[in-house]
Amino acid sequence: MTAIHAAQALLPQGWASDVTVSLGPDGRISAATPDSAAPADAVRVGVLLPAPANTHSHAFQRAMAGLTERRGQGSDSFWTWRTLMYRFVDVITPEQLQAIAAFVQIEMLEAGFGASVEFHYLHHQPDGTPHDDIAEMSARIAAAAGQSGIGLTLLPVMYQYGGCDRRPLAGGQLRFGNDLDRFGRLVDGARRALSALPDARLGVAPHSLRAVAAQDFAALAALTDGPIHLHLAEQQPELDEVLAAYGARPAEWALANLDLSPRWCPIHITQMLPHETEALAATGAIAGLCPLTEASLGDGIFDGVRWLGAGGAISVGSDSNIRISLAEELRQLETSQRLRDHSRAALATPELSTGRRMFQAVAEGGAQAAGRDSGAIRPGALGDLLALDMSHPDLDGLAGDTILDSFAMAGGSDMVGEVWSGGRHVVRDGRHVRRHEIEAAYRTAVRGLRAAA
Repeated sequence: MTAIHAAQALLPQGWASDVTVSLGPDGRISAATPDSAAPADAVRVGVLLPAPANTHSHAFQRAMAGLTERRGQGSDSFWTWRTLMYRFVDVITPEQLQAIAAFVQIEMLEAGFGASVEFHYLHHQPDGTPHDDIAEMSARIAAAAGQSGIGLTLLPVMYQYGGCDRRPLAGGQLRFGNDLDRFGRLVDGARRALSALPDARLGVAPHSLRAVAAQDFAALAALTDGPIHLHLAEQQPELDEVLAAYGARPAEWALANLDLSPRWCPIHITQMLPHETEALAATGAIAGLCPLTEASLGDGIFDGVRWLGAGGAISVGSDSNIRISLAEELRQLETSQRLRDHSRAALATPELSTGRRMFQAVAEGGAQAAGRDSGAIRPGALGDLLALDMSHPDLDGLAGDTILDSFAMAGGSDMVGEVWSGGRHVVRDGRHVRRHEIEAAYRTAVRGLRAAA
C-alpha cells in the first residue's frame, strides 16, 4: 500500500485540503480522505491532480523534431511535411521504434500525462512484407511501455488505400497496409503483446475516410471492445477529396454513416462547420485535439467554444511529438480561441476558470478516449496522478483553480513534481526514474535513423 498526502487535491466534488490518497497493490485508488493527518510513510505533495491521458501519439515522429522547418520551392504544407515523414518510415527498425517510443513515453510522464494512446500504423517491413510476428512493431510499443511504466492504450491502425479512389499504397505507405483478414491477425497479436502489461488497453483505429473502405468500419469496430479513433476533418485537401468521393464533408459523412458514440474519438476535427461541430459533440464522441501539432502543420483551429458549449468532451495528445507538454497543449487550445474570436478567457465559464475547465475536461475526456478507468481521484480508479511542485515561483502560495490557471497559461513541465501511472511512481522530483538509460538508447537510435534517412 502506498500513501500520498496532499495539502490540496482536486477531487470529483472539487478542491479539498489535507487529502490522503491510498494506492493498493493493483494500482488503484483504495481511498481518498480529506481533512486527514499524513501517515508517517506518506509521500507528501503540495497539490495532487488526476493525470490526464495523452490521447494521440505517433511515437516514431519524435525523431523528426526540428527537421522539417525549411521551405522548399513553392508553398510548404502538411503534404510536403509528410514526404520527410515517409523517409523516416522507410528505414526505421523495430529496435529503433522501441527506443524512440520509450523516450517519448518518459517525456509524456515528465510533462504530467499519466497514460499514452498510441495511434500505431507502422506495422510491416519497408517493402510491406509482414514481420515473422505480424505484430512485431506493436510488441515493441508494448515493450517500451514496460520500460517507461506508462499506462498504454494501443490502437493498431487499419490502412487500406492511398486515397478515396482506393489507389494502392505506395512508397512509405507500404509499411502501413493490411486487408481485413490480415489486420484481424495483427490485432490478435497486439492483444497478446499487451497481456504482459498490468493495465494496458486495446482499441482500434481506422486511419481516415481516405484510407479505409466505407463498408469496413463496422467490421473494424467489432474487433475489440475498446476505443475507436480516426483522423477526421483535419486538412482542406482531405475535405475536398472526401466531398468529391462521397458527396459529403468528412464530419457530415461520419455523422450519417458511423455508429458514433462515447467509444469514438475523432482526431483533430479542425475543418468543421458550426452545425457539424454541434451535432458531433451531441454523439458523446471525444474530440482528440493536438493543438501544438495542428498549429505546426497548419491544420486550422478547432472550434472549442462551440464544442464545449454543446456539451462535447475533449482530450489532448502530442501527435507528432515535436514538443511534449501538457501545459502547452492546453495553452495553445485556449489562445487559439482567443486569437480567432478576439476574446479572453474563451473556454472559461462563470463557475470554472480557464485552467480548471480545460484541465478537468481533458482529464475526464482523456480517460474515456483511452478506455481507461482514470481521470479522477476517486476510490476504484486507476492511480494516474500528478503532483505539481508548489515551490515553483509561479505556483508558490496559490490555491484552488488559480493553480491550474498558472499551470495552463503560464507554466510548463518544470512545474511537474511527481507522477504516478497505474499506481507506479514513475516521476520523482520532476525526473523519470529511468531517464538516463532510456535517453541513452534514444540517442543511439536517432543517430542511426537520421543517418539512414
